[in-house]
Parts: sequence; C-alpha cells; structure tokens
Amino acid sequence: MKKFKFDTKTLAVMGVLIALEVVIAHFVTFRPTQTIKLSLDFLPIVIAGIMFGPVPAMIIGMLADILGAFIFPVGPYFPGFTLTAALTGLLYGFLLHRNQSMLRIIIAVAVQQWILSLLLNTFWLKILYGMPYVPTLVTRLPQTAILTAVQLIFIPIIVKVINQIRKRALT
Repeated sequence: MKKFKFDTKTLAVMGVLIALEVVIAHFVTFRPTQTIKLSLDFLPIVIAGIMFGPVPAMIIGMLADILGAFIFPVGPYFPGFTLTAALTGLLYGFLLHRNQSMLRIIIAVAVQQWILSLLLNTFWLKILYGMPYVPTLVTRLPQTAILTAVQLIFIPIIVKVINQIRKRALT
C-alpha cells in the first residue's frame, strides 16, 4: 500500500472539503427534530475518501465535525459524534478509494447509515440527552431509509464526475 503524502495541493483541497462539509451540514440541512437530520453533508467526505483514501477522509470528517460544532452549535459538543464522523471518513476511504464498484458503494452506504448513523449515533443521543435507545432508534428509521436512498443515488454520480475529471487531467 502506497503511503499518503500531505503536499500543499492536497492540504488545500482537504481544507476546501472541510469548509464545504461545514457549510452543507449547517446551511443545507433539514432538521425536523433534534434527533433527525437530513443533509447532503456526506458528499465532501465521500469525495475525500475517493480522492485521498481512509486517513485523509477520516481527518476531514473529524475536523469538519469539530469546527462545525464550535462555529455553528446545534447542541453541546459531544466527541461521540466526532468519532462517528471519523469512522465515516475511514469507511468511505477504505471502501471507495481504489475501487468504486456498485457493490462497494452499497456496502459503504449500508454500514455508514445503518450501523454508524442509526445504531451508533442513536447511542450517542442516549448518552448525551438520556433518550431511551429503542424508541429513539425507531424515530430515526425514516431518516436512515431516506439517506440510504439519497446516498445510493448521489455517490455513483460523484464517482462518475471524479473519474471524468481524472481522465481529463491525464490527457
């Protein structure tokens, strides 16, 4: 496995992706309740995973979550959500960096939405707010189903766009 290098261009792109994630997460998000959030904030993390791999995508997820929590707080800062953001970047980078087959996209989305978002974030909500786990989990099921479909639509489009950009850059 090739070791990742943080050169100036890469750091600049990572900074843009962090800023983009913070903006999308806090200005292009629908929050019908405190526990439900519908957003396209996964896009910069997916792009980072495809372009740079697991570690940079993890760093982008973590930094975007921390910056967003302090610049635009929705509630108290809780490191559990930062852990979920880091694991999300790691997951997308690990599964989508070298190979973006539809099967890998489906696996990445399923793990991210049904394990990290639904199960783990519901656990963080239980710890943070003392909410009962199972009833909170049930109320978050529609969000998970919607975002699963949204991600399965958008990620293949992003893959095509990134691959087209890469082809143009090589010619």
